[in-house]
This record gives sequence, structure tokens and C-alpha cells, in this order.
Amino acid sequence: MGFLDFVEGPLFVIAAITFVLGALWRVIGIIRIGRKKDISPPKGSAAAGFIKGNLRHFFPRGIFARRTWLHIIGGYGFHIGLFVLVFFAAPHIAFLDDRILGFGWQGMPRWAFVLVADVAFAGLIVLWVRRISDPVMRLISDWEDHFGSWLTFLVMLTGCLAMQQSHDVLRAVHMLVIDVWLIYFPFSRLMHAFTFVLSRGNTGATYGRKGMNL
Repeated sequence: MGFLDFVEGPLFVIAAITFVLGALWRVIGIIRIGRKKDISPPKGSAAAGFIKGNLRHFFPRGIFARRTWLHIIGGYGFHIGLFVLVFFAAPHIAFLDDRILGFGWQGMPRWAFVLVADVAFAGLIVLWVRRISDPVMRLISDWEDHFGSWLTFLVMLTGCLAMQQSHDVLRAVHMLVIDVWLIYFPFSRLMHAFTFVLSRGNTGATYGRKGMNL
């Protein structure tokens, strides 16, 4: 078994299982913590507040948007760009078809990949530069915040290099970094990709039950 076969085969399986089980463990653990029982009479729907709490945060309020517009643009550019790259890049679709799903869909053309990758890279760099330059962000950030950003950057960078398909080594390095990223993900702050729904929803449910306008 060659190195490429190993990182795309047994190591990927281990990484994927770790990712799924670790993420489920974290999410279930948060849900099991529960909420302190509110004995006051409800003035609204907590369920509706949960949904509104999530939807409302996708559109920052004007007073905050004016002060953090660069962070907003960088955040949306990176997260949307990464989502598109993962699920609509032709090599990823082929990998999902061959190794996981058994079916595929139409991938985006190469020019679109380059454009989306540029947006995602720019967004990630903007977010990291803000983290090290803004006095408040720098104060509340630690090594884990930086490591997660660097590791994600390496995933994207090695992926762009592997797109050239000039050598199996580039593809193997990309897969190795992905495997490390998948194993690291559930035990890091990258889990906010899942837990933000619970966090925003909990706040929204509290406000919704009290009849407050979100």
C-alpha cells in the first residue's frame, strides 16, 4: 500500500469516524446540559425564538455592521467560499462519489474554482489579520484560534496545489492535511461550525419565551 492509498484509505476512514463521533459527542453533550427551568409564565414561543435567533444573526444590525463591516465581508467570503469549494469542486465531487456517496453531481468549471478559492483565501486572511491587529481580538485569542486558522489555510493551499494533478505527492499531502484537520476539528473551536446553531438558538429561545422582539 502506497502513501496515497494509506491517507485516502485507512487513515481517512479513521479521521472521518473521529470527526463524526467527536462532533456528535460534543453536540449531544451540549444538549444534555439542558437549560435552567424557567418558572415564569411564557409570553411567547421559545421554538419560534430559537429559529428567529439563528436567522436574525445572519444579518448584523446596522450599528454593529458599520463598525465591523470588514469582519462581516471576510467571514461571509471565507465560509461561503469554503462551502462551495468543498461541495462543488470537481475533484471533491469525484472523491465523494467514489469513496462515500456512490453518486455525484455537476462540478463548477475551473475558472469558477479559481475565483471562489481567491474569495475564500482573502476572507480567511482578513479574519486572521483582524485577530492579530485588533486590540480586543488579540486579547481574547490564544494559540488554538491561530492554529485552527493556519490548519484550515493549509487544507485550502494544499488543495489548490493538488488541483494541478501534476504529481501524486501533492494529492497525498492534501489528503494528509485533511485527515489531520478532520481529527482535530471536533476537539477544537472549529466546532463552532455546528454549535453556533445551539448558541444562537438558546439565546433566541430565551428571548422568544419572554416575548422580546429579536
